[in-house]
Amino acid sequence: MHGNVLEWCYDDWHGNYEGAPVDGSAWLKHSDNDNEKLLRGGSWNVSPGYCRSAFRNYNGDGSYVYVGFRVVVGGAWTL
Repeated sequence: MHGNVLEWCYDDWHGNYEGAPVDGSAWLKHSDNDNEKLLRGGSWNVSPGYCRSAFRNYNGDGSYVYVGFRVVVGGAWTL
């Protein structure tokens, strides 16, 4: 996963973890004026030091070729 694309997350961008949910739910600002979404990991166009899961950034004003997302299905779902 590291170094491919930054992972676009459902959470909104926050500068730190103060006030973050502790139940695993998405941390949303509930504001129409701010659409900065959290990005995690590294991508092919950043320095190797940023290619780690703890790296955080945000999308400022649109889509980029180095941002992707991961499809997740809850554990109760079956085929």
